[in-house]
Amino acid sequence: MKPYRSMLFVPGHKEGWADKAVASGADALILDLEDSVPVAEKDRTRPSVAKTIDRLHGAGTRADVWVRPNPLVSGIQGKDLEAVIRPGLAGLFLPKVFNAEEIVRIDAVVSHIEQREGLEPGSVGLLISFETAASMANCEAIAAASPRVVSLLGATGPNADVGRELGFEFTPAGLETLYLRSRIVLAARAAGIHHPVAGLWQDIHDLEGARQFTLDNKQLGYRGMICIHPSHVAIANEIFTPSAAQVDFYRRMISAFGAAEATGDAAVDFEGQHIDIAHVKTAQGVIALAEAIGLNS
Repeated sequence: MKPYRSMLFVPGHKEGWADKAVASGADALILDLEDSVPVAEKDRTRPSVAKTIDRLHGAGTRADVWVRPNPLVSGIQGKDLEAVIRPGLAGLFLPKVFNAEEIVRIDAVVSHIEQREGLEPGSVGLLISFETAASMANCEAIAAASPRVVSLLGATGPNADVGRELGFEFTPAGLETLYLRSRIVLAARAAGIHHPVAGLWQDIHDLEGARQFTLDNKQLGYRGMICIHPSHVAIANEIFTPSAAQVDFYRRMISAFGAAEATGDAAVDFEGQHIDIAHVKTAQGVIALAEAIGLNS
């Protein structure tokens, strides 16, 4: 998965809101067919979302487009996938997952539709949202269930699915979810997934709270944020963007190590620090992120 600093939810039945989401500067949009869409509007919303995907794809929009379908247990996920898997769809944001077998079943359906529609095999990614106790207890197996799984979401919002499932009381400090968020990061990294995303900050007026929440998750190992309001996008983009000084430092580090390697050395004294290939790999990850978001200088 491309490194997304920010992924912004857009209610699928709100035609035109996708353009506002693009204007917010979000790296990716999540067109929602699930909780934000009234039950009576589900059938009407599918073709609307498909039309939005086609329109944004045709316009060459910078932001990638994802869709949150209804969960498998809803009985209508198949209709959602049939409608939205098409050119321009980067992936599916899967809610209310329970186990790895579910991922395998969804993978098979997605593979069938990809083949039928002439899409590149494996081009539709899966981002897993851990919203059930069962999924969290099985997060390692879920993360490794399919090569399509490209990211995991450590969800922590108050009064929603996660809090209800586990019975915790949300606090901004997040100690009640520290174990869960840490375990999801570990599951992601162990499965070779290097870009787990965090969320959600639900108070759309407390921007300082949103900033601290984003910083806390970045320090824990998350690399992007799921946002529910455009005002949170700029915060996430700022915090998850490497500074110009960081990028320059790591470019110099890579250059210094390359020069040392050319003379037969596997380590170098770089500006007072002992540097070897492990440090260079970290530097390369930061540079890759910088280049992915357009910081090429």
